[in-house]
Amino acid sequence: MQRTPEPELMDGLEQARAYASADFSGSDQALVDRVAALFPSGLGSRLLDLGCGPGNISFRLADRYPQAEVIGVDGAAAMLALAEQQLQGLAPVLQRLRFQLCCLPSSDLPKACSAVVSNSLLHHLHDPQVLWSCLGLCAAPGAFVYVKDLRRPATAEAALALQRLHLADAPAVLQHDYIASLHAAFTPEEVQQQLQTAGLADQLQVAALEDRYLEVWGQLF
Repeated sequence: MQRTPEPELMDGLEQARAYASADFSGSDQALVDRVAALFPSGLGSRLLDLGCGPGNISFRLADRYPQAEVIGVDGAAAMLALAEQQLQGLAPVLQRLRFQLCCLPSSDLPKACSAVVSNSLLHHLHDPQVLWSCLGLCAAPGAFVYVKDLRRPATAEAALALQRLHLADAPAVLQHDYIASLHAAFTPEEVQQQLQTAGLADQLQVAALEDRYLEVWGQLF
């Protein structure tokens, strides 16, 4: 099926609360475990979580890498408000985890990051090159990169089947957004072409993951 873009920002209060209260702990932990397996020597001292939403991955990165500064960036104020609320109850990480409101593309992104992680941001972007060009702004030479996102199924019927399989008991707003996200997602072949266009094909690789994801990983020159 053809790609159908969805809104770039998830800034509705009901939407933000639904995502913050949903239990994504399994997939969130799987992402951090996957990053640790791909880069066993560590991620360095300054980690950027692009499109952090309510901070689920940011908090887990701060827990996994206690010597690193972690910066979560998102363009949705409602999402970041929930992340900040949670952060205030975690005094041990207050000094090394922070959140920043920033819409891509932007020159205000944190610079010289030793690793850039992004979960479920790519499919929200109307122009996917925005994400790949941001790496040049925020990543230090030698930075590690890991991007995970949904991948677009072949048909609308396949998208509905994935929704029924994985979100059958989820709130209506999440079920609606899930279908929209599957329609807005890219295929691995499309992402490979994006990397070619961005001049990153020799530094990052892309592959399908499980029944509905794709992942991009590598180390920048």
